[in-house]
Amino acid sequence: MKFKLILSIILLTGFFSQAQQTPKRNPSKETVTSTQVTVKDESKSTGNERVIKVESTVITNHSVNVDGKTIPYKATTGTRAVSKDIPTNKFFGVRADIKYLAEWINTFVTRNNRWASPKFLIGESYGTTRVSGLALELQNNQWMYLNGVVLVSPTELGIERGGPVEAALRLPYFAATAWYHKLLPPDLQSKDLTAMLPEVETFTINELIPAISQGSMLSAEKKKTIAAKMARYSGLSERTIIDYNLNVPTNFFWKELMRDKGFTVGRLDSRYRGIDKMGAGDGPDYNAELTSWLHSFTPAINMYIRNELNYKTDLKYNMFGSVYPWDRSGDQTGDNLRQAMAQNPYLHLLVQSGYYDGACDYFNAKYSMWQLDAAGKFQDRMSWEGYRSGHMMYLRKEDLKNSNNHIREFIKKALPKAGEAAKF
Repeated sequence: MKFKLILSIILLTGFFSQAQQTPKRNPSKETVTSTQVTVKDESKSTGNERVIKVESTVITNHSVNVDGKTIPYKATTGTRAVSKDIPTNKFFGVRADIKYLAEWINTFVTRNNRWASPKFLIGESYGTTRVSGLALELQNNQWMYLNGVVLVSPTELGIERGGPVEAALRLPYFAATAWYHKLLPPDLQSKDLTAMLPEVETFTINELIPAISQGSMLSAEKKKTIAAKMARYSGLSERTIIDYNLNVPTNFFWKELMRDKGFTVGRLDSRYRGIDKMGAGDGPDYNAELTSWLHSFTPAINMYIRNELNYKTDLKYNMFGSVYPWDRSGDQTGDNLRQAMAQNPYLHLLVQSGYYDGACDYFNAKYSMWQLDAAGKFQDRMSWEGYRSGHMMYLRKEDLKNSNNHIREFIKKALPKAGEAAKF
């Protein structure tokens, strides 16, 4: 099925920062520069492939994620630089970041004559904070109404979850990681991952949160019973869990789970194992997944820029950017998204999470969705998908395919029917 409408999709990421230095620009131009890549149908393309044109270079993109006719992409990390004479606090903060991006999107849509196009925002990691806030910022101050928002490995979005809730919500992620490393009891290990997790989720909501909430009021016998269940689901010892008063830190879990085997597990993707200097300690020496990823990403992007895009430069490509200090005050982006959905009947939401992501874990993402729609009024416009990988689920080929298919289906569902009014 081909879409007859032109789709405007803006990708807003926040995990890896790219090429923070850019060639010198004409000072009369914008102080914040950007690069856009337009994906177009070509007569020689087949199936879902698209040909990307970058200046004089043409590259076939085999992984385009929608069947749109023309799809403009804009990645906010790594394609712009701030002039040295501009204070960084105009950009380095939750609210400032959202404000200038909303202005950029308005300019982009206007210059490219996209006001009549369906519009979707996709954010990954910190990018989920961006797009959640942008949904309302665009409506309130740019009078631009979106059709869909996709949150890939979402942050907490400023939604309150401290104390017992925060402590308990980690357990399903612990269980998924222990299952992957085959450290669960036989009856749980023999189940498929998605068949095993609902039991853990139910225990977390119905028993663990109330138990942690009771604190010293919880009897020793009940505490031991809860700890035994947590040990069964997490791969940790009952003694360890009791010592932590049922509140096991994630950092400690990464160190403890495979300590007796001489390994740690990764933060952003717990399928990866690390080796520490000492077996003792309360947390890993390093993030095991990052060293593996950077080992691949760094040469790949440098070769791609120079050999494929034919962009010659001696500038270092920064895999991480210096964006500190970052003002996180006033982060109410989750509630911003809720307000946007309440005001816009066309606005749909898709959340994508990796089961082995320990930084933005999948059960916290589910919790965020529940709080976004506490009144239960948006259920027909909200969906969640889980993947057997970590923070960047698309690194696993099967999940790359599945996540792309889910986005395709989401866009089809979110497109309004002809003549359908934007009202409840």
